[in-house]
Amino acid sequence: MRPLEGIRVIECGTIVAAPYLGLILGDYGADVIKVEHPKGDSMRGNGPRRNGVGLNFKFYGRDKRNIVLDLSKPEGQEVLRELALKSDVLIENFRPGVMERWGIGWDALHALNPRLVMARITGFGQFGPYASRAGFGTLAEAMSGFAHINGDPEGPPMLPAFGMADSIAALSAAYAVMLALYHRDTRGAGGQMIDISLIEPIFHILGAQTTIFQETGEIQFRSGNRTKNNAPRNIYRARDGRWVAISTSADAIARRVMELVGHPEVVGETWFASGRTRAEHTEELDAMVGGWIAQRDAEAVIEAFEQAGAAIAPVYDIAQVVADPQYQALESIVTVPDDDLGKVKMQNLLFRMSETPGEVRSAGRRIGQDTDAVLRELLGFSEERLRKLYESGIIAPAKEVA
Repeated sequence: MRPLEGIRVIECGTIVAAPYLGLILGDYGADVIKVEHPKGDSMRGNGPRRNGVGLNFKFYGRDKRNIVLDLSKPEGQEVLRELALKSDVLIENFRPGVMERWGIGWDALHALNPRLVMARITGFGQFGPYASRAGFGTLAEAMSGFAHINGDPEGPPMLPAFGMADSIAALSAAYAVMLALYHRDTRGAGGQMIDISLIEPIFHILGAQTTIFQETGEIQFRSGNRTKNNAPRNIYRARDGRWVAISTSADAIARRVMELVGHPEVVGETWFASGRTRAEHTEELDAMVGGWIAQRDAEAVIEAFEQAGAAIAPVYDIAQVVADPQYQALESIVTVPDDDLGKVKMQNLLFRMSETPGEVRSAGRRIGQDTDAVLRELLGFSEERLRKLYESGIIAPAKEVA
């Protein structure tokens, strides 16, 4: 039994944030129906391909049934209303006002189905001076303050190399959806609208910057792999060219590291007693730790740190992640059946649950692959109604590749 079995989700979203939210809910048993324009989610065309098949979509489209529905047309809007009437959650990431113009905004759908939870993901939220702007994760990563603190102090602000803000928003939205469903189902309440912007969740995880700025006027700046809160903390290059990362967030770990690298004398210094005062001696400590590591191969360094009870990890690329025995023990990579590629590997579930585990059941499916089945099964559409929708271009036949 998966924990979200019996929950139906309509996903009207593209690119990363909304599809990732649908993925998370689908992994744990929700019946997620992805609604795509006849042209398909643009994620299908992004990134590497194999045999003409977009590989990014295989991950972000997993554990969903796919239907084609042109929501810009009245007939498509009517079909969505019928789906919403039979669903628990609707996810959308159009610009504010688009769903309202189509007659399928929150007020209309809530009146139709008072138990519906509607998760709305936008760049800047549903209101405010920027609400109508195009919003993407890159902009949120810049505006949130993340890029300002990310990178080398002598270099420019740096953006992440993946959809970070989108992913954080999706994880936040998944939590919000579960809160709304809990409130609905345990308190005898109705559904509610969830307003998730891309700029706020990533801003939220940056920690106490706001409080620090208000109380001290301090603005955090880029520090590379170092931090003003602790030392030694960095990425160091071993003799064989591999990189390792160490952390000394606990004072006891810091002592063990310095004793291991042959500098027990610094442990007795008054400034060594706290992470913040150690950070004032970062150059000195990095020279000691980095010099010791540079004289040894990475495996020898890691083994020595582990024996000393100090915290260390290698810097991995994806090939090394896949080969690592800890990831293998956790079964963090799963092989998923796929209609286009036979079998594909991807990340497994976010977490394990002892009594109601989730399951990755399928990779992203073809455009419109489940249109007929969903409209017949859920809405009881006749052959005649399906034929008219196909002829008008509101729905479209499944395409051969994803």
